[in-house]
Amino acid sequence: MKRDADVIVVGGGAAGLLAAGRAAAAGSRVLLLEKNAETGRKLKMSGNGRCNITNIGDIRDFPAHYPGGGKFLHAAFHRLDNTALIDFFAALGVKTKVERGGRVFPVSDDAEEVVRALRRYAQAAGALTETERRVTRLAVAAGENTAARPRVFGVYVAGETAPRRSGAVIIATGGAAFPGTGATGDGYGLGKEVGHTVRTPLPALVPLRAVESWLAGVQGLSLRNVKAALWINGRKKQEEFGELLFTHFGLSGPIILTLSREAARALEEGAETEVRVNLKPALTAEQVARRLDRDLRQGGAKTLKGALEQLLPKRLIPVLIDLAALSPEQKAADLRREERRRLAALLQDLPLRLTGHLGFGAAVITAGGIDLTEVQPATMASKHADGLFWAGEVLDIDGVTGGYNLQAAFSTAFLAGEAAAAYSSDVIAPLSPSAACSSSTKRSKSL
Repeated sequence: MKRDADVIVVGGGAAGLLAAGRAAAAGSRVLLLEKNAETGRKLKMSGNGRCNITNIGDIRDFPAHYPGGGKFLHAAFHRLDNTALIDFFAALGVKTKVERGGRVFPVSDDAEEVVRALRRYAQAAGALTETERRVTRLAVAAGENTAARPRVFGVYVAGETAPRRSGAVIIATGGAAFPGTGATGDGYGLGKEVGHTVRTPLPALVPLRAVESWLAGVQGLSLRNVKAALWINGRKKQEEFGELLFTHFGLSGPIILTLSREAARALEEGAETEVRVNLKPALTAEQVARRLDRDLRQGGAKTLKGALEQLLPKRLIPVLIDLAALSPEQKAADLRREERRRLAALLQDLPLRLTGHLGFGAAVITAGGIDLTEVQPATMASKHADGLFWAGEVLDIDGVTGGYNLQAAFSTAFLAGEAAAAYSSDVIAPLSPSAACSSSTKRSKSL
């Protein structure tokens, strides 16, 4: 039967736009279907509107930065690594810069520039885009015999009776984070149609709620060079060093976002979950005790509150004094040994009991999604149905902050785009960022 396209891409976010452009540059007739009124809505919001495209670190170290799916990404990173991705955007006119932690941003600090570049790339390569087209289900043909896998030959669009036919379908619908941008987990249902397993989607890189009433007095306080440890049912699960932010509802900041994946899963399972903050991680317990003793002695006739001003941020001083069951008006020199011990212990073990998180609306990404054991890592092809490919956050892949999540989306999309084109038409072009770009992307170094 006549095809509407060689490749249909479902979802016009970061992964969908790049997959569509790559498939079209490889020689396929491509149709991109986006349910929103415009493509790239979530990408415009990424990195607080600045778009952290990737990280400049060694690509061989990248898999370790993905709590979910790191090993699965080796082939995708080999096909499009971080250096090649930077070159790709440079060829599209997007100049980049490197910031703290190796984070790569456009020089313009404008995520919309990245979205516009991806749109140009897809359009120049020949991909057609239709917006306000919500895909409701896959068009699937049964295998020729009981041992054969079903064949995906297109998709059904809301309001249309006949399917849009194609040689291959790429699902790049994203996860469930930022539902206001249209990311509502549509791809999970499409995968289930052909037997895919969906690992329970949970918010990741999300601020955490805590029960402590004293948080209201320290909201907005940011601490650098501290450690935060996640404790689940009385056992330390994970520890991170860096920046933390106290909020009126609980905790945020880079190290809390990194801990949030495991915290969200533990909370979902009803486990007792805590974050314990070490305010002085560079010191041993003995060194902290000596430093505290010195400050209290030097404080002499000062109140305890005044004596601690060289050791702690002012807004945290009454919190620790109260938790140590002391009085802020006590004379510093009058503290007994046991009272000093309690105070010293809190400096390296400030506990906060978690009660929840801010949900998908505040999450940067989704943990969970299409089970990676059911996807071919070398092509992003489904193991359950022929003609079906996956790309981006809809997969059970999630990384830490720092540009790793967009790199995974772009790399899997690049691989899915060329693999779907090859499957659909047996035509594959040399590796290139775009048929319309003057410079070519280098093949990435092998992992």
